[in-house]
Amino acid sequence: MNAIISASELASDLAGPNPPVLLDVRWQLSVAKAAGEPPFDGRAAYEAGHIPGAVFVDLDRELASAPGGKGRHPLPDTGEFGAAMRRAGVSSGRPVVVYDGGQGWAAARAWWLLRWTGHPDVRVLDGGLTAWEGPSETAVPDPAEGDFSPAPGALPLLDADGAAALARSGVLFDARAGERYRGEVEPIDRVGGHIPGAVSAPTTENVGPDGRFLPAEELQARFKALGAADGRDVGVYCGSGVSAAHEVLALAVAGIPAALYVGSWSEWSSDPSRPVAVGPDPQ
Repeated sequence: MNAIISASELASDLAGPNPPVLLDVRWQLSVAKAAGEPPFDGRAAYEAGHIPGAVFVDLDRELASAPGGKGRHPLPDTGEFGAAMRRAGVSSGRPVVVYDGGQGWAAARAWWLLRWTGHPDVRVLDGGLTAWEGPSETAVPDPAEGDFSPAPGALPLLDADGAAALARSGVLFDARAGERYRGEVEPIDRVGGHIPGAVSAPTTENVGPDGRFLPAEELQARFKALGAADGRDVGVYCGSGVSAAHEVLALAVAGIPAALYVGSWSEWSSDPSRPVAVGPDPQ
């Protein structure tokens, strides 16, 4: 099953006999507080217009637990996540399509969580809402309760020790911008740099100017050139496990399975005992 769906394919599926559950996960990484600006309001954007039938999902409240020692976006409580998905109408026997405003990071986080907890049929709208050319609505739907029951473990997951080990035994991609990987800037976390041994692979390079994923063969060539070849185990981290989910999705499009380090740099860097590498060299 392809992990992404085009806008035209989605329009066709919505008109078909078994339309997917639609989840709207508009979210933006915000450093607005430091600038004195109001943070992005995904729900307000959703209420101003969304794909007909879509249900809003709050990334910070429903796709993550409270920030702390495990990072800025730790895994949500499984029971609470399952309840949120059932409220949104998610059932195991019905396909799900997730979208966001176009960046793809938040939608990928929802995709990863649903797949990790065992949902068999989840896709991300390639290009997000900006790729959608169909109608929109402002009405908030009231879907029938779904029956989805999370069963974690269907996708590989890394903790801090596992990420450190994989950076030595396989390939660990750092999906953040190159300047954050190198430690030249760090706008959010305690210290800049990267996990020793990790390879810089910014997630922004997985998409074209229109925000849609590069063709599978181009993604495959990119990741193989970065070390994801010869059957090596692959893992990904970012700042807090959101953009890294987008890279795991890009790897899936390329046919390369990868584990996600959810705690990512926000967890790793919070512990002064963990080593930090700086500069362009992985080590």
